[in-house]
Amino acid sequence: MADIDKVKVLVVGDSGVGKTSLVHLICHNQPCYNPTATIGCSVEVKLHEYRAGTPSEKDFFVELWDIGGAASHANSRSIFYHQVQGIILVHDLTNRKSHQNLRKWLAETLSKDDLKPTNGYDFDPEQFAGNQIPILVIGTKVDSAQILRERNALQLSHIAEECGADEFNLDSWQVKYLAPGSTNAVKLSRFFDKVVERKLSSNQGHISPQQSRRMWKASHAD
Repeated sequence: MADIDKVKVLVVGDSGVGKTSLVHLICHNQPCYNPTATIGCSVEVKLHEYRAGTPSEKDFFVELWDIGGAASHANSRSIFYHQVQGIILVHDLTNRKSHQNLRKWLAETLSKDDLKPTNGYDFDPEQFAGNQIPILVIGTKVDSAQILRERNALQLSHIAEECGADEFNLDSWQVKYLAPGSTNAVKLSRFFDKVVERKLSSNQGHISPQQSRRMWKASHAD
């Protein structure tokens, strides 16, 4: 198990949207009925079969970094945003504001220090057009009756389209929403494959310490 590589995925969204329950469902395939508020960050790990069923199949550990959404911690969250290979944006389908705020979450996670606006974060599709980090949008609490009143309003947002991201909705208390072979499960697996590919592409051209020593010896040989 020690030789299994890992990738890092941020799970971000407003406080109370259900990030912790979602991460628990993804990693343990069972509901988390008594989640606690996340202070700072909590990390869970899922074993993912990259390109499952193909000759290039390989196991990877996916680290899901559940970032606390409290506004009071906004200034300290940037310490978690380094060396990221994927981002999951989470919103509550019964809370229209949490969906609108996904733009700010995306800007916060992608912005460099010199790009941070003085009046807070705002996502600019043109500014981040060159970003290659895979993004997935997930709406929670789909079984709530309030979704019937919010659905039309949510259709007005195009954050997933702007990011070129897949999206799906679920209820984190219902295992059926991520059942093997379901549309949601396929989208999640496809997202994790993209995350792994992001890691692999970033490693291309990297010179290992062993290669570096060999190159040095070759350059200093008589």
